[in-house]
Amino acid sequence: MVLGGGLLAGCVSSAAVVPPPRQAQPAYSGKTSVTVPIGAPVRASAAVPAPRGTLDAGFRRAPAGLNDRLYALWRSFPGKTGIAVQRIDGEWALAQRGGDLFPQQSVSKLWVAMAVLDAVDNGRMTLDQRVRIGPEDLVVFHQPLASRVQAQGSVSMSVRDLIETAITQSDNLANDSLLRTVGGPHAVRAFVSRKDLGSIRFGPGERLLQAGTAGLTWQQSYANGRNFQAARAALPMATRQAAMNKYLADPVDGASPSAIASALTRLARGTLLSPQSTDYLIGVMSRTKSGPKRLKAGLPPGWTFVHKTGTGQDLNGMTAGYNDIGIATAPDGTRYAIVVMMGSTTSSIPARMQLMQAVSGAVAEFHGR
Repeated sequence: MVLGGGLLAGCVSSAAVVPPPRQAQPAYSGKTSVTVPIGAPVRASAAVPAPRGTLDAGFRRAPAGLNDRLYALWRSFPGKTGIAVQRIDGEWALAQRGGDLFPQQSVSKLWVAMAVLDAVDNGRMTLDQRVRIGPEDLVVFHQPLASRVQAQGSVSMSVRDLIETAITQSDNLANDSLLRTVGGPHAVRAFVSRKDLGSIRFGPGERLLQAGTAGLTWQQSYANGRNFQAARAALPMATRQAAMNKYLADPVDGASPSAIASALTRLARGTLLSPQSTDYLIGVMSRTKSGPKRLKAGLPPGWTFVHKTGTGQDLNGMTAGYNDIGIATAPDGTRYAIVVMMGSTTSSIPARMQLMQAVSGAVAEFHGR
């Protein structure tokens, strides 16, 4: 796959960031590893808050050199990759392929949680509301709750516990149970539209999304054991490849890095949900267990990071969606939305994590300059 040559860099409410000179993008080589330039070691920022009535140098425009660093990281990585960084307490945003649609996979669990909390804010649901989950609700892939359902016949959980499980453990069954309770995919899409979140799609739910990506038509029996994997493996490779190509070309759950960074910014600023729901969701995101070596690992001591990961299916060593999105907070309280999305890559897992760490590390390194 050829890496896209368009540099999508922007600055909100300030002079535009000038991109580096355009160069021909390297063709994808098929190698399983890549060397990513990380730059000098990052140390915790010693920035001192600006005096009252003044703005620090990085408020209206990005620190000099950050755009070049992000561009170099993006350009060096094979496959389709998108990066977006936005200063939450400021006026600028940077992006590489920021407007393209990338498969979200479990990143989309964040919009389900927001739609649910919006319903709570508007009195249509409560966090203490109970939800029954039975065998007929089981989904596919990562669903730790499934063992409880199978052992007990059914379980009842509060909306609060389902949000915690869906976000912190990325449990597909918890997420789809929330989705069903809030009103299905239409309710989430309505929330995204009503809040004007831009280029963020929401798919049909875990079962139909994963079945379609694999080239299968969903059957509930696929939710048991490894039946899904067995049915997928029995398909002709041409069928699987055609389904994967279709998904990557126009992901039904696609979202742009810039739109996600903007949504995270609005969440952090408290303009998407009530103050109580905002604090609650950010607190849940702080307990995310997946992806500890993705963006979070690139930040130096003293920084905090709340986030949601997403990982898609593999086919012949290629992963359709390898993502991490979140809010980084510097020791002085300055916040940044950081998004890295890999639409398709065969690079090794360590190389993918290295790129993510380099991006978040660059944000920390240039903070306060």
